[in-house]
Amino acid sequence: MRRKLQRRMVGLRRSHKKWIMVAADVVMIPFALWAAWALRLGQWWPQFYIERFWWLFPLMIPVGIFVFARLGLYRAIVRFMSGQAFMAIVKGSVFLALSLWSVAFLARFTGFPRSIPIIFGLVLFTLVGGSRILVRGFYQWLTRHYTNKEPVAIFGAGSAGAQLASALQKGREFIPVAFLDSNSALWKHTVQGMVVYSPNDLQTLITQFGVNRVLLAVPNATKKQRKAILDQLEPFSVHVQTTPSMPDIVSGKASVDQLQEVEPEDLLGRDPVPANAALFNACIHEKVVLVTGAGGSIGSELCRQVVKAGPTTLVLFEQSEFGLYQIESELKRNEHILFHGVQLVPLLGSVCNSHRIKEVFQRYQVDTVYHAAAYKHVPLVEHNVFEGIRNNVMGTRVVAEAAKKAGAGHFVLVSTDKAVRPTNVMGATKRMAELVVQSLAVEADTVFSMVRFGNVLGSSGSVVPLFREQIRRGGPVTVTHPDITRFFMTIPEAASLVVQAGAMGQGGDVFVLDMGKPVKIVDLARRMIELSGYDVKSEEHPEGDIEIEFSGLRPGEKLYEELLIGEAVSGTDHPKIMRANEELLPEATLHAYLESLIAAEQGQDALVARGILEKAVAGFKPSSPMVDLLSGVAEKAPGPGVEKQSFH
Repeated sequence: MRRKLQRRMVGLRRSHKKWIMVAADVVMIPFALWAAWALRLGQWWPQFYIERFWWLFPLMIPVGIFVFARLGLYRAIVRFMSGQAFMAIVKGSVFLALSLWSVAFLARFTGFPRSIPIIFGLVLFTLVGGSRILVRGFYQWLTRHYTNKEPVAIFGAGSAGAQLASALQKGREFIPVAFLDSNSALWKHTVQGMVVYSPNDLQTLITQFGVNRVLLAVPNATKKQRKAILDQLEPFSVHVQTTPSMPDIVSGKASVDQLQEVEPEDLLGRDPVPANAALFNACIHEKVVLVTGAGGSIGSELCRQVVKAGPTTLVLFEQSEFGLYQIESELKRNEHILFHGVQLVPLLGSVCNSHRIKEVFQRYQVDTVYHAAAYKHVPLVEHNVFEGIRNNVMGTRVVAEAAKKAGAGHFVLVSTDKAVRPTNVMGATKRMAELVVQSLAVEADTVFSMVRFGNVLGSSGSVVPLFREQIRRGGPVTVTHPDITRFFMTIPEAASLVVQAGAMGQGGDVFVLDMGKPVKIVDLARRMIELSGYDVKSEEHPEGDIEIEFSGLRPGEKLYEELLIGEAVSGTDHPKIMRANEELLPEATLHAYLESLIAAEQGQDALVARGILEKAVAGFKPSSPMVDLLSGVAEKAPGPGVEKQSFH
């Protein structure tokens, strides 16, 4: 019955609703005039005055309807009425009260109480405005209790929450039923016709309204505050989504009702340190900048941030045609490109192509290099040993030597925490790349430096998008080991710190970024499941929704990562950047190792190549058997000198 009534209310034609409002006002205007007399004189039927001024009743009706129509009251949709519509009622009521006063007193009627126009205006405003509020409240009550829309709670009873509630009420997918807020002063108050509850009352809302989704409307909250909110919501089986950040809303990039999944950085609760403008601009402003691996996760973000500092030219070097196309297309729409005349140079090519790299430096007179081109996926490099060596080691050598010969001002190698006491070929090749750069830094005009950091959230191949896809499919969520931990940082924060660290280089520096506390991957998986509105299925909770499965460590994978090889570390001018004092190889020794790696590739002997890496890279202890998919080499157990066998 109520659903049928709701459908009839919404299904009425707009013109019919308009005439219903007009008819209601035709009744309320004379009623308000009668009420003014009755209240003033304290009589139910002040016959003497009504008989004397009866003609005012039919006169005020057309005047009132005309005034309200001119003020746009009948164009307002009642269930979405805003402050502007109520202001129209105020103006109309004041105008009609003044009109009544003008007719009565300018015509010099005797015995006409002077308070009648005031009482009439107040009563009219109450009746006309109150009727709209009642209709809107009745519709919202029907919608909230008898609708096919999904009931949701909004966390944040501020202006953003009110805007979100208003936007959702106009939509067809969600219906807000309550507010949640950490501010106890707001509890039990109403916003947009809904009660504000404590977050601890969420279970009541789940039971009473069937709430399975909570929308965060706290765009100004810091990462630490957002993490505290998520910690409060985690015990409840609700899907948590969030509104865009306030800068995106203000700039027009997003609207308040564009819901997003909770970002992984919100789970970490780390607020990035604002960039030091002097450091950020030092190697970029009005200079020619080259970014290798420009289409990758880190490389593309470096490009986005570099253009903000106003280089004259940004050279994008990338071997993936699609990756290069994507970042170039994006940057062409960037306001810094459009309004500050930054020249974009998209170049396809491999960093191993020494001739092409040399031509790049000669043609564009590069001042600063950010070398982000590398193979980074541990299992893939483990099974493609020579490509990892060629790209990560030899490619770095080619670009660094070209930068030195061309007299570039700065060269910054983007490195990884996996280069520290590596257990896999990828980490060993990145440490070898560091050794190459350290060697070239000796007696060089070019300032060479390396920046080492851990995993970046949301990068290609990271666990976060994998977990999201697995949760979307209904599980299971796969974690390699219950004790595995990783350092995490956002891509923009990592790129910003790379730029700033490079500006502090003095020659051969190894900079280490403060990654905060390591995160247990199984805890990250559990939180992502729970904040998606599901329960974790386990032996203790067999009735759960999504199970976490442990698949075992992948080839070359470590339980935990480190950022320092030795203990010698010192601070810098930036609170998030440290300087590590790492040992380097003598130039002749390094050269011999590199030549041996080239010879091993020519002979397609992956075991020999890995053995050379073990000798060259301090602390490299392979954790898995060698399996190179192209050279036809596999071994029964990790380590040098073991029996090798061919396979096909």
